[in-house]
Amino acid sequence: MTTAPHRPRVWSIAAHRGFADALVAGLIPRYREDRFGLARLTLLLPSQRAVRTVTEAFVRASGDDGRGGLLLPRMVVVGDLDLDETLGPLLDPIGAGAGIAEAVDPTFRLLRLARFLADELGADAPGEAALLRQARGLAQGIDRLLVEDVSIEDMLDESVVGIAAELSTHWQDSTRLFAKVFAQWQLELIGLDRVDAPERRNRLLDHATQSWRQNPPVHPVIAAGVTSASPAVARLLRVVADLPDGGVILPDLDLALDDAVWDALGSAGGPDGGVFDRGDVVTHPQYHLKLLLNRMGIARGEVQPWHRAGLSPAPPDRSRAISNLFLPPEASAAWVSLEAKDRRLSGVRVMESTHPEEEAQAIAVLVREALDVPERRVAVITPDRSLAARIVANLGRWNIVADDTAGRPLPQTAAGRVLLQLAEVVAERAAPVPLLALLGHPLVQAGDGRAGWLERVRQLDLALRGPRPGPGLAAIRQAAEKAEKRYPGLTEWWSGVEDLLFPLLPLDGAVPFDMALVALVETGEALCGTALWAQADGRCLARFVECWREATGDAPSMVAAEELPALLRDAMDETSVRPPYGGHPRLAIYGLLEARMSRADLVICGGLTEGTWPGSPTPDALLAPPILRALGIPGADFRIGLAAHDLAAALGAPEVVLSHARRDATGPVIPSRFLLRIHAMLGDQLRHEKRAVLLAQALADAPEVPPHPRPLPMPSAEQRRVPIAVTALDRLRGDPYQFYASAILGLRRLDPIDADPTPAWKGTAVHDIMQKWHEAGGIPGELVPLAERMFDEMSAHPFMRAMWKPRLIDALHWIEAETDRLAGEGREVLAIEKQGEIVVDGIRIHGRADRIDRLADGTLAVVDYKTGTPPSNAMVAKGFALQLGLIGLIARDGGMSGVAGEPSCFEYWSLGRNKDRGFGYNQSPVKRGKMRSGMELEDFLPETDRFLREAIARWILGSDPFTARLNPDLPGYSDYDQVMRLDEWQGRESDGPENKSREGEEGA
Repeated sequence: MTTAPHRPRVWSIAAHRGFADALVAGLIPRYREDRFGLARLTLLLPSQRAVRTVTEAFVRASGDDGRGGLLLPRMVVVGDLDLDETLGPLLDPIGAGAGIAEAVDPTFRLLRLARFLADELGADAPGEAALLRQARGLAQGIDRLLVEDVSIEDMLDESVVGIAAELSTHWQDSTRLFAKVFAQWQLELIGLDRVDAPERRNRLLDHATQSWRQNPPVHPVIAAGVTSASPAVARLLRVVADLPDGGVILPDLDLALDDAVWDALGSAGGPDGGVFDRGDVVTHPQYHLKLLLNRMGIARGEVQPWHRAGLSPAPPDRSRAISNLFLPPEASAAWVSLEAKDRRLSGVRVMESTHPEEEAQAIAVLVREALDVPERRVAVITPDRSLAARIVANLGRWNIVADDTAGRPLPQTAAGRVLLQLAEVVAERAAPVPLLALLGHPLVQAGDGRAGWLERVRQLDLALRGPRPGPGLAAIRQAAEKAEKRYPGLTEWWSGVEDLLFPLLPLDGAVPFDMALVALVETGEALCGTALWAQADGRCLARFVECWREATGDAPSMVAAEELPALLRDAMDETSVRPPYGGHPRLAIYGLLEARMSRADLVICGGLTEGTWPGSPTPDALLAPPILRALGIPGADFRIGLAAHDLAAALGAPEVVLSHARRDATGPVIPSRFLLRIHAMLGDQLRHEKRAVLLAQALADAPEVPPHPRPLPMPSAEQRRVPIAVTALDRLRGDPYQFYASAILGLRRLDPIDADPTPAWKGTAVHDIMQKWHEAGGIPGELVPLAERMFDEMSAHPFMRAMWKPRLIDALHWIEAETDRLAGEGREVLAIEKQGEIVVDGIRIHGRADRIDRLADGTLAVVDYKTGTPPSNAMVAKGFALQLGLIGLIARDGGMSGVAGEPSCFEYWSLGRNKDRGFGYNQSPVKRGKMRSGMELEDFLPETDRFLREAIARWILGSDPFTARLNPDLPGYSDYDQVMRLDEWQGRESDGPENKSREGEEGA
């Protein structure tokens, strides 16, 4: 009598049953005993997140059966680098696994690969940050090969070399580079007696496979939810399936799929073909499961359905509809003849939003409503971390604390930002923007003295407004000293800040990366104290720093100071800070990996657009697709199939909402191909979620505000009586509101930080140079050397000085030559930067003359220096450029000490480009010589006086409103456009009679 052959024990849990809860519902009655039955069970799970999900499922089940608590089974992550320890005596009581070499540190490997790359690339090697970026891609490529049991020898096989020889030169070079670095790294590993992490995992899995094949464990072993199709995992799963008390439980394997469709997926590593053949449908959600079964040597017909269901199963017809939804292109023609029961997705709705913010708000509305139902669990699944962050923020409206279980990249956390901002301060040599961002960081000087600290940071912010000062902390000290009069004590406070930043001073040029890391950490601790490491992100940062410091000690690396931020950001992006427990107990926000095996009553899939879910296929940068196919490595399209399987699993929930936006930050987007399939299969039967979108729009819809009218301020008579500066009369007549804002309200424009040099700033610099030259006697040949010295002393960024200085020097040569020429004609400089004032109709008129000369005939010449284009003669004639005339009136009426005489010459000396020569020219608003335009000399001062008195009568002593943009076509300043809310009314109203004026009609 022969014994029937042992049949491998493999089950599949259908999508509608809910994997974790259905798994637990079947394991408890099968293995639970009065005392230790479950505790003797070993569960092999795919990830730590799966361990947590299954644990939660056991907790729910223990409360539902009324039998009290449970002793949980041992749960082990397949692929754990310490698998021999986690499985313990099940593998070998005397530790035979100790003979497997330890895994090399991944950071050390990255640094060594970067060095190999630099040696191979030679003079073409990029900077350290870009080099590490390339090394990171190369390391990922090596891992992909090792996971599939592909070695460097396989790359040198004749068939692979032959394929490489037929590729373009670019691919040949990149493949050759990859192979060289791979080979060098393997040689180094031999010398280190270390292996790569995937290689160690493969050896551990093979060790477990051999141990259990020779000595099956006496207690049951179940592999659940493991879908990785790597050869080592497949070999282990086959042994587990063959164990007397073992088994493999797969998620969402479609047992009802027609055999013809199953065959149409391709060979998938089967006996009749290779892996990832050209005709394989790798984007199908069942392809990777077919590949796994083929590598296990198990036919789909040998897999049994798991008949237990979870706590909240969906209708059974849901699995049939999911199967039909993902049919391959040729088989999808059957949609037209499907019966209603085979396409029914009764609990599935599609939600379309306008943009990501509206999508996040609508999802938050759905979550808020669902959580009102007792014991109702909600899961939001999205690969878009930005969308997840928006959802978390919108849920805060209702005080719902939600944690994104995919975590936040370390650079986006508070502690991570401290390290990056310190690196930016180093890279940009204490430029104002990164420096102020660092000093104002929430963790810096947190505690009782923070309010005073922030007040000093605000004062430093104001002191640094305008063009960027020179590089280094010394230039910041100069700015603080200059502002000491306005902010007493600022210099002393800055001295203390310099002490805190002292460890950063040696970081200049190329420095050892470990030294730079130590300096950044020391400075961060000096600024933040223990608060830097106190929270979860700080502890994660501490591990990151320690890891990189140890690795760079073993593999020294030099990095340019300006590359520090990019290098650190790339490295920190690979580290996620996952939230501790403490969010809402019935709400979870998952990424695609974290969502596997999870279950909820309502599942919301967000971000279903092409490029997000599924993600854009990113080809390998070094290995061409034909090379990968020849080596049996999954290509970029393989990930689309995994994304499809993730969606298929999510569709198994009782209630599902599939959400997408019509556009993102860059423009319109295409809905996910999976959504388009749902639209095509269901047609009019598809249900749409519109209510949540309407509620989200209502929440964001502010009440309508009527358009703001043109401002017409009417201050009191007492408020109007203010002095008029010679530079302000043009504003008063051209745009009265600007005069009102500056002279009556006292508002001043706040320059941006790191601003481009403004005309006013350039004018101040030129006036200072000219004043010092004339005070020194105006000696010919001394102006340009003086300007050179003052530029060297000026607190301005070298780039700004290099861009503007040559133009100024050329113009100063002209000024010096012109002054010398006029001196030969008997003209002498009488006053420089001279203050003066007069009283007209009881109003003080004051200002400063750039320069006044005495002509040979005893009359005066008034000179105004301009760094750009002077006002046109038409502007002067219409009364919108009166500075020269007002200075002339003050000089004529004795308003300047030491200056007396009748002005007879009015000139603009511009430092702008001259059409006949380089830079510098002379222009007058008064007719002289053969000039055809300009005012007559005898009319210039009387007209200026008339314009002045008229303005005083109307706005200073009169009752005219200070109308905004009284002359809209007049070019002028825009300092107060935001204050007058210009964009809210300009062009949206017709000028009424109250907004007209004689000047407005004149200037039109």
